[in-house]
Amino acid sequence: MSQEIINKLREDAGEIFMAGLRAVDPIYAVKRVLKLENSTLEINGRMYDLNLYDRILVLGAGKAGASMSRAVEEVMGDIITFGHVNIKYGHFDKVNKIALHEASHPTPDSAGLHGAKIIYDTLRNTNEKDLIIFLLSGGGSALLPLPAGEISLTEKQQATSLLLSCGATIQEINTIRKHISLLKGGQLAEAAYPATIVTLIISDVIGDPLDAIASGPTVPDPTTFKECISVLKKYDILDKIPKSVIEHINKGVNGFIRETPKSDEKVFDKVQNVIIASNMEAFKASKEKTVELGYNTLILSTMIEGETRDVAKVHTAIAKEILKSGNPVKRPACILSGGETTVTINGNGLGGRNQEFVLASAIEISGLDNVVVFSGATDGTDGPTDSAGAVADGFTVKKAIGLNMDPLEYLMNNDSYHFFINMGDLITTGPTNTNVMDVRIIIVV
Repeated sequence: MSQEIINKLREDAGEIFMAGLRAVDPIYAVKRVLKLENSTLEINGRMYDLNLYDRILVLGAGKAGASMSRAVEEVMGDIITFGHVNIKYGHFDKVNKIALHEASHPTPDSAGLHGAKIIYDTLRNTNEKDLIIFLLSGGGSALLPLPAGEISLTEKQQATSLLLSCGATIQEINTIRKHISLLKGGQLAEAAYPATIVTLIISDVIGDPLDAIASGPTVPDPTTFKECISVLKKYDILDKIPKSVIEHINKGVNGFIRETPKSDEKVFDKVQNVIIASNMEAFKASKEKTVELGYNTLILSTMIEGETRDVAKVHTAIAKEILKSGNPVKRPACILSGGETTVTINGNGLGGRNQEFVLASAIEISGLDNVVVFSGATDGTDGPTDSAGAVADGFTVKKAIGLNMDPLEYLMNNDSYHFFINMGDLITTGPTNTNVMDVRIIIVV
């Protein structure tokens, strides 16, 4: 197959990815559910008489927070009394009344702590005459870092870093986060009660469980302190977690600290949670683009998780099956999948789950002249890098060897970023101001 054709397949993969991004644009998503007419605010079909409220507050946290804030301002304008939203560094948009407060993700920092305190103090001073619009998106957990008890921010950072590097799922990480925080796991709703809260949510969690998205600050928490201990034991990090964190969790297990609020508690009586965008919306748009480009398309799943390298082997096995038998879809074929995998870090390189997926896939498809693999993070930042992901084809490994680069060595060192930057195959979008997990694209012709 000629390089010209390979380049066309790579371009198609990029177009498919961007089509999905456009479908989950935060401004469009907010305006679809938020409408104002005279003194009536309609939110996803529910009506709010603004004459009943003295103040309208806009608060929030997440990587899509800036664009969500802009959309709320464009709908509600001067009726907003006060606004404060924590966002990831560099993820800005144009706003006037809502303060955008930059902080670190995925590891919390002091700026995030300061912003979270502002939000917490604001909530603690609300009453039944206040209406709160809370904007929540991926990254909200790290961007609301208000530790509970005697836990310091540094100790919470250490716990978060350990959980991120050991291969724990986002659900398991959030179980811990909820129980060492003051705002997560329904505690934000508890702090604001009896004010009315409407949370607009962009989901970055597989299956869109409300309690898991950004650790569910306005949602009842089904997890417990006992489950926290189970997670730490599962990954054999019980003796590595800071002492204050273990002591706090043990106090909860023994009943000396109150559990996170559960579904039967009154703090949720005046809460409305609305998912305004998710992985599936992105995939519907991506599939439409694949059909337009002439591919026979299969959405494999939007709920894939697990170790990244294992997931790569499964995906490339499907590509090989398409080549051999035309199953599960005939050529020219496009396989789409979403979700969020995990990377167990054993090396000291740089990369993210999307880049590692593509590198592992490149090794598996080496020598196949009609397969392209693309994977990108919809927020535009894959792990601690400035890239959304990467793209590879059946000639990637051969090209790398020609440059005296050993792909397997880079993979074992978790150094996919430097592999692909040397190859010129990183996907760089810049911050997209949205986040609905990852989009993986495999084209077979």
